[in-house]
Amino acid sequence: MILIIAGARPNFMKIAPIVWEFERRSFADYKIVHTGQHYDYEMSQAFFEDLSLGEPDFFLNVGSGTHTYQTASVMIALEEICTELNPHLIIVVGDVNSTLASSLVASKQRIPLAHVEAGLRSFDMAMPEEVNRILTDHVSDFLLVSEQSGIDNLKREGIPDDRVHFVGNIMIDSLNRILPKAHKEKPTAGEYIAATIHRPSNVDDAASLSKIIDLLSDAAKHHPVVMPAHPRTKKNLILFGLEKHFLQEPRFPESPEPGNIYLVPPIGYVGFVGMMAGAHYVITDSGGIQEETTFLGIPCVTLRENTERPATVEIGTNTVVGTDKAAFGETIKNIREGTYKTGGRPPLWDGKTSERVCDILLSAYSP
Repeated sequence: MILIIAGARPNFMKIAPIVWEFERRSFADYKIVHTGQHYDYEMSQAFFEDLSLGEPDFFLNVGSGTHTYQTASVMIALEEICTELNPHLIIVVGDVNSTLASSLVASKQRIPLAHVEAGLRSFDMAMPEEVNRILTDHVSDFLLVSEQSGIDNLKREGIPDDRVHFVGNIMIDSLNRILPKAHKEKPTAGEYIAATIHRPSNVDDAASLSKIIDLLSDAAKHHPVVMPAHPRTKKNLILFGLEKHFLQEPRFPESPEPGNIYLVPPIGYVGFVGMMAGAHYVITDSGGIQEETTFLGIPCVTLRENTERPATVEIGTNTVVGTDKAAFGETIKNIREGTYKTGGRPPLWDGKTSERVCDILLSAYSP
């Protein structure tokens, strides 16, 4: 019996290929636990539908709250499930609060733990995700790594080599599967910039969010910017009185015009991949989107001071600029003028990561 845990949008794309591979191998002894950390329909149920995941076996309905509240709530609810089912293995993905909470339950109940996307480090302990990543890795039995930096980081932290497995990027498995459908959903024939902003460090402070809007306005002078509204970001735009800088639309605008920043409702996975694939370039603070743009060969401008995914910068199409106006301006100028780097795909970002993951995990429990 294997429990697969997911709690937030990026998690759904990471568990889906494992579920598909289990089904392909007719391995039925697994159950999906959705913690409910992302409770908005478009950020949860719509992704399950896009990824053909069906209904989760357990829905913990944790919802919003502080980091402590979310972590503790998941732990209490998951402990009951584990006591009932006595699973042989728990699989966690990524770095959200649900990941850490599930890892702690596995450790306390002596249940073997597999962490997909292990070893990533931003080296910024002010990021809650960094704490989640480090603690999860140090209680995991199977550390399944997406890029070379993960192997290097885990070795430096003293994790035994026999627990570390280089399997590639599981997000690419989902992206590969969805691309044919997503390409049919490019929202407009015109050029535009796709933007996603949601990190607390960027949106929870009025001054920081104002600085982000200033950068988006600079970009919009040349190409219209379209930004799906993350619930956290939209709430703070209203709270700080900053929504006036956006044109709010009920859907992706048919003819977006330069000079405008459009705020649209959250978009499902297929629709967003179509939006991203059709964009001139992408502005983001998301980790997963740095990976997806690298695979798609689309320029990505990351509004963070660091990244836990250095392969997207060293090999791929990503540039980390923080909120520095000069660095941002120079980067988007290079993109507009065609002098921006072309980038490539890191090793094992080939759409076959789930096969390698299942080979490792299932062989560990074979007679």
